[in-house]
Amino acid sequence: MAGPPLKLAAMRLALLLPAASVLASCSVVEQPSGLIPRWTTAYRQIIHDDDRVRLRDWRTSFTEALASARATGHSAEIDREGALLNPDAALTQPGLPNGIYRCRVIKLGARQPENLTFVSYPAFTCRVRAERELQRLTKLTGSQRYVGLIFPGDALRNVFLGTLVLGDETRAMQYGQDEQRDVAAYVERIGPQRWRLIMPEPRFESRIDVMELVPAGATP
Repeated sequence: MAGPPLKLAAMRLALLLPAASVLASCSVVEQPSGLIPRWTTAYRQIIHDDDRVRLRDWRTSFTEALASARATGHSAEIDREGALLNPDAALTQPGLPNGIYRCRVIKLGARQPENLTFVSYPAFTCRVRAERELQRLTKLTGSQRYVGLIFPGDALRNVFLGTLVLGDETRAMQYGQDEQRDVAAYVERIGPQRWRLIMPEPRFESRIDVMELVPAGATP
């Protein structure tokens, strides 16, 4: 028969095992370096091949999605957006300052026949903050929320790699954990206080998603 010390040890082990299981299940989400498989400031070291293709072909996706939306009667809405929906509107110095932003998403093109070719959502709230040597961009509100890191790119665009958080979920997956949730995008500056994310070939609904970012309190 086990004595008191052994009984006490067994009780402690029984209490620790469930906690260890919970910690293990959360080890890859919402940690400073956990949004990507391993910490690096070079997006080419971690980007998946299919995301590399999506970014490579972004302009084809953009122009085809615009053509589809115009063909179904949305030319006026597209023209009103000006630079936001102009594939060639990127300006130099694409760096996105840290802070709170108004961010709104426009979906262009239909991934399936039942999808709409043009959907414009109202503005939500996004936050950009430092994440070690990079930046973390988080869409804080809305039913589809992007969480990820912004990596250095070139003179016209930086690169966003992240994941999609849906509905009432409270945690983001790690990039690469579920390809249906992975998001690859270019970050571009299109005005003095206006930026956009170009997300080609998202997994759901559209051919391209374009998210406008304007600092809270600023006029685009």
